[in-house]
Amino acid sequence: MRTNRRTFMTALAASVAAPAIRRAQPRRRYPIAFSTLGCPAWSWKTILEQADRLGYSAIELRGVADEMDLTKVPELSGSRLAGTKKDLSALGIVISDFGASAAMHETGAAREKALDEGRRFIDLAHAMGVKYVRMFGDKIPADEPRETVIARVIEGFHQMAAHAKPAGVTVLMESHGDFTHSKDIEAVRSGVASDAFALLWDAHHTYVDGHEPPAATYAALGPWIRHTHLKDSTPAGTDRRYVLTGTGEVPVKSQVQVLATAGYKGYYCFEWEKKWHPEIEEPEVAFPHFARTMTQYLEDAGVKPA
Repeated sequence: MRTNRRTFMTALAASVAAPAIRRAQPRRRYPIAFSTLGCPAWSWKTILEQADRLGYSAIELRGVADEMDLTKVPELSGSRLAGTKKDLSALGIVISDFGASAAMHETGAAREKALDEGRRFIDLAHAMGVKYVRMFGDKIPADEPRETVIARVIEGFHQMAAHAKPAGVTVLMESHGDFTHSKDIEAVRSGVASDAFALLWDAHHTYVDGHEPPAATYAALGPWIRHTHLKDSTPAGTDRRYVLTGTGEVPVKSQVQVLATAGYKGYYCFEWEKKWHPEIEEPEVAFPHFARTMTQYLEDAGVKPA
């Protein structure tokens, strides 16, 4: 009985220490990631299992199971946090960044809400060991002087960077909304002037909305780009429709080549906006397609798996 009990207790201790999810098979992976914006119906367990199965190296967290406030996701809070970190480590998958909704152009109560969200996401990133939190400059209202809005955006990001720096986190401003031209993005970056502040290059938006060739954008902003969003689209009336990578008119392969040639060391992240555009293909179709297509693009650009 004593031997059996000892054996049982040893096995129990091992099961408690073991991760809940194990890697399907060890393999070298290309530096590709996907945003969970593309799989709003997936559970946390499904997100991890699919990332592993499809060969992704990283996940950008932009909501989990339809909860957009990451600080309210059960797997990312309280006593479950340690188990989540253990599962990620067991799979060899990194959280590339947290995607916050915080927009620095806001005023009044909306601004206080945005700043509070930014701080909470930074604190969660610190607890999780995540390097980056993405936020927005977002809009330049037509009824305000451009310089006034840009100054307010700079001031907001300065507050966020000041909160992030002692936590070892870097705040990223995405090229998004009314901030898709290199000149405006650089004005904010140089205005904040903090090593806890850098850029997320949404290469779709600078090309489609900013009308900048990929090489021109990288020449202006390259030293401060830490993360990317890549996606393809075609015209749809006065708007755009997102399509599977390589089937539209956005030069995604050229964007990859520009990054790889410059020695970019971050992730090539697929931002499939299924959450906002439910009519586009399901993640079960789009995510494998991106993994295959991006693997070929990276091979052609001379990027090696790790």
